[in-house]
Amino acid sequence: MKPARVLVLVVAVAAAGLAGLLATSMRTPSQVVVQQSEPVVEKAPSVKVLVAGSSLPVGSRLNEKTVRWMEWPKSDLVQGLITEPDRPDAIKELNGAIVRMPIFEGEPLRLEKIADSSSRILSALLPSGKRAVSTEITVATGAGGFILPNDRVDVIMVRKGGNSSDIHQTDTILANIRVLAIDQQIEEKNDGTKTVLGTTATLELTPEQAKVLAAAQQVAERLSLALRSVADAQEQDTRAAEHMLSGEVGGAQVQVIKAGQIVKASGESKQ
Repeated sequence: MKPARVLVLVVAVAAAGLAGLLATSMRTPSQVVVQQSEPVVEKAPSVKVLVAGSSLPVGSRLNEKTVRWMEWPKSDLVQGLITEPDRPDAIKELNGAIVRMPIFEGEPLRLEKIADSSSRILSALLPSGKRAVSTEITVATGAGGFILPNDRVDVIMVRKGGNSSDIHQTDTILANIRVLAIDQQIEEKNDGTKTVLGTTATLELTPEQAKVLAAAQQVAERLSLALRSVADAQEQDTRAAEHMLSGEVGGAQVQVIKAGQIVKASGESKQ
């Protein structure tokens, strides 16, 4: 082979190798992107439940602005809740209904806490078997004006205990009684305004308690309301001084007060 031909062959091989080297160095390395998939969270089955759109005091009326539908887990449904599948027109059907017990914003509505819109407000607030009876109050006999609707009170009777004008008897004739209204006010004011003293308190009583209060109003020199703690709301409220109906004092919790001093209590002999 001639030297010239060998030289051409070597140059060609070198050129080919150089071209390959340049091509390899200019190639961009491929990037492999691994996309991580987000975990799939399954939504628990839910149903729409009718709830209060705002806090509703006793005596207020329901309307489309005060109630709304809220998603509620099906697993947490309890009997008595108003659901959209069962009553799709509940907002329209309950328009004007009266709130019997306080309902807070977001709280599910229950039929036990509301009354039909055709009912009169005060009668709608009374549980079955109860009566609404009014008695006069003043600053001195109404806890200084601090008694409000839904508070609990004792009714204390003060009357003369003898011929002397300075001897009086005191008797708790009713205990743990719920106040329905003060005058015409059936809802408690929470806007920071001053307390307005009423002249009449309307109480929630059993039929027997109503008779006792009526009898006490005839013989009492004064009836006073003693405000009780809110913690007493769960205690029994059916106690009544039945001796007021028979005219007998025996067995009653009576105190005789003379010149500001207790001189005789029930079951004691007179000093």
